[in-house]
Amino acid sequence: MYEQRARSLREFAGLRRDDAPLDPFELARLAKILVVSFDEIRGLSKEAREHLLGEGADSWSGGAASRTLPDGRKLVILNPKHGRNRHNATLMEEVCHVFLGHKANRLAIAAENNGGKTLARDYNEADEEAAYAVGAAALVPFTALRRFVLAGRTASQIARHFNVSRQLVVYRIKISRLWPEYKSRHPEEAEQYARRGDNSSENSSG
Repeated sequence: MYEQRARSLREFAGLRRDDAPLDPFELARLAKILVVSFDEIRGLSKEAREHLLGEGADSWSGGAASRTLPDGRKLVILNPKHGRNRHNATLMEEVCHVFLGHKANRLAIAAENNGGKTLARDYNEADEEAAYAVGAAALVPFTALRRFVLAGRTASQIARHFNVSRQLVVYRIKISRLWPEYKSRHPEEAEQYARRGDNSSENSSG
């Protein structure tokens, strides 16, 4: 089901080749999603801003406003401390929430830190899992992934091709049941992942 929905997203984006990299920013435009810079956000206290960009920077990747803009677009904010590959996964997940018809998450005060309040999403776990899985499958399609694995490409090489993180590629290899094949071709690398406890489910939701 996830793979089929991912193929539909790639077709919507106009991609014909299974190994063509998908640009989530272009897809977001087609899906009427406005991606704005964190610097454009107004109303945050100095303490909250410093926390989100400092100590708490690793605890969130992005988020979407619960209400649409007057022109019907949905507003998405990405963590400026993260790189483009992480942004691709994060934005793709938000795009998938829209395409899958998921309800916007509520925001709740979860904790206070150094006088600033930290916002945490009260989300539907099943929706988050579906959005991440479909987004990952759209970014790294199964047919191309299988071909690359059989050709002996490493996770890092595949990641560079699709403009995503190595962790997301390993997640796709494992979820697609290609890990035994990959492990047989790259035993030392696979062992390194095992020692690190790298399950490579880089869930990008914030």
